[in-house]
Amino acid sequence: MSQDQPALDATAAEQPAAPTTQPAAPPSFVKLAMRNMVKKGGKSLFHFALTVTVLLTLLVGLAYLTR
Repeated sequence: MSQDQPALDATAAEQPAAPTTQPAAPPSFVKLAMRNMVKKGGKSLFHFALTVTVLLTLLVGLAYLTR
């Protein structure tokens, strides 16, 4: 049995270790949205400004009606 032991150790040392890398996870929706916003900056800023304007108008209008 002592003769078999070195042979097993030699074959185990020759085999490379299995890689433990995880496959890359798909990007999150937030990252995709940020990438899209950077790519189409002018349109995103226009939509943001339009949203802010509409929300402020709605709040001021409701405040005026409920005074």
